[in-house]
Amino acid sequence: MPESVATVGSPGLWAISIAVLLALLVADFVVTRRPHEVSMREAAGWSVFYLALPVVFGLWLWLEFGGGQALEFMTGFVVEKSLSVDNLFVFMLLLAAFAVPSEVQQRVLLYGIVGALVLRGVFIAAGAAMLSAGTWAFLVFGVILFVSAIKILREAMSGGQSEMDLSQLRSVRLLRRLMPVTDDYRGTRLTVREHGRRALTPLAVVVVAVFATDVVFAVDSVPAVYGITEDPYLVFATNAFALMGLRALYFVLHSALAKLVHLNHGLAIILAFIGVKLVLHWAHGIWPSVPQVPTPASLGVIVAVLVTVSFTSLYARRREAARAARE
Repeated sequence: MPESVATVGSPGLWAISIAVLLALLVADFVVTRRPHEVSMREAAGWSVFYLALPVVFGLWLWLEFGGGQALEFMTGFVVEKSLSVDNLFVFMLLLAAFAVPSEVQQRVLLYGIVGALVLRGVFIAAGAAMLSAGTWAFLVFGVILFVSAIKILREAMSGGQSEMDLSQLRSVRLLRRLMPVTDDYRGTRLTVREHGRRALTPLAVVVVAVFATDVVFAVDSVPAVYGITEDPYLVFATNAFALMGLRALYFVLHSALAKLVHLNHGLAIILAFIGVKLVLHWAHGIWPSVPQVPTPASLGVIVAVLVTVSFTSLYARRREAARAARE
């Protein structure tokens, strides 16, 4: 019978972590209760706060459990943060497609983050159950990441994510069939009473669209971080820390996201690399002579890929600007 997955997450640590996460979400809902346009100063302040939290947590892991768990956490966090930036790009397309007013955009992002946390919690539990059932789960995760990498690379090569056809989202079509939708936004309200019946606002429709995209990202991100660590608690922690700062990071990176033209190429490489690592880990369980990729090497490859695509994106943008100037 397969052994249960080893974890540093005691019941007490899980309880404290979930309580802190809920407290942060409540604080975010309080901040977004009054609709307002987010200033760069406000967004930068919250971004620094949410980037400092995982660093402090990583130091605590180092002191409490040793460098191995701390390195796994930080590597997983880098992977999840990278994938979350792509998540932000899709959020940006959705907000633009639905013409969401700037003063309520952060509320939409917050709903999206809550949905992503819930979905990833489900996937993390399912992943832990699969790992407990046998090492074949690593092979399944590896295949999922390979398929995701190919899909992302194809979209990147074809110039994907430049536009989004909302009519193709089944959840949006179904919602509009079930209930009427108002023509305009009503602040942060999701439903209103109009002409004697309950109607949805466009805000409710965009929230459902965001939830639908959250499912896709959960399928990619959870197997990816399980390729870094088998500890369900660390998988949960990396996802939580990566997602909690998205609302503020969106407003900081809003203009920069469009300039990272090679980001998806890099994410495809990272997912494919982790997929290889998972398959090697599965093969090692059957044939011990098969080598495994150590966590420090994984971190080095991931950081190198992200730095490379950042520089190539900047170079491509400058070359395009220079060509436009000559014309």
